[in-house]
Amino acid sequence: MSMKRLFVSAALASVATFAALGPVPIIAPAAQAASEVKVVVNRQAITSYQIQLRQAFLRLRRAPATAEAATKELIDEAVKKQEVRRRGINIPDAAVDQAYANFAQQNGLSLAQLGQLFGQAGFSGEAFKDYIRVQMGWGQAVRMNVQQAERLSEQDVVQRMLQQGGAKPSTTEYTLQQVIFVLPQGASRERRTTEANNMRQRFRGCDNTFQLAQGLRDVTVRDLGRVAQPELPPRWKDEISRLSAGNTTRPQVTERGVEFIAVCNTRKISDDHAAQLVYQAKDLESLSSQEPDAALLKKLRDAATIVRR
Repeated sequence: MSMKRLFVSAALASVATFAALGPVPIIAPAAQAASEVKVVVNRQAITSYQIQLRQAFLRLRRAPATAEAATKELIDEAVKKQEVRRRGINIPDAAVDQAYANFAQQNGLSLAQLGQLFGQAGFSGEAFKDYIRVQMGWGQAVRMNVQQAERLSEQDVVQRMLQQGGAKPSTTEYTLQQVIFVLPQGASRERRTTEANNMRQRFRGCDNTFQLAQGLRDVTVRDLGRVAQPELPPRWKDEISRLSAGNTTRPQVTERGVEFIAVCNTRKISDDHAAQLVYQAKDLESLSSQEPDAALLKKLRDAATIVRR
């Protein structure tokens, strides 16, 4: 599991048992109007209303729901949001909506039932979506930070190879195509997913992908070229790694629409660049168990200007 998926899964799992809770105090609508700024984090305000909402969310997660606990979590969240924004990370609405829908399904609830439960608890579905967006963006930010910190030099690679008897590690290189079923405003994701699956059933190789797409509406095919296994996008990496040439991934809803990836060709590569990628991927994997997110969060929090009022 990638670090991004690990962080998101852990965050959502913390609220997975909320439906079993009894009644939770509801926050009166007037509370928002009477809200006042309680904390400022790098010029970003945290209000008393936000703190009350977060207390309700903490109760849903069966966590200590004091005002101080809520305030601390919101401070951390503000720092995370600012880092995500600084790195130019954008989590599309479609990805957030999909995670929200998956959460409802996993808990045996419809979207309406999930929203109703949140409302009864003094929280809201939109606030939960914002929470999901932060966790997803933060996972990407942590990964980018680790990749930068752990980037290997050519000298590092040579030293690693010498330690292993001079042999260069190998990896798989994939030649890929991306097929995107664009989602115009108001279009049905389910229908576009069905259309994508119908195309996949007729797929026989990348030579005829453009021809298959010609008879379909709002479908784009892009040649992605050659991509080494350690450089595969986290969203697709696990599935692509299990595929051979002539196969495709399952469709996913992304910021571009409904898309799948086709594997045109695969080959083993073993050169200096491949060695660098393999060693770095191993380092990242070992770091995933050392909570690099906690280290980055502490660094950012220590550097932040936090004013309590």
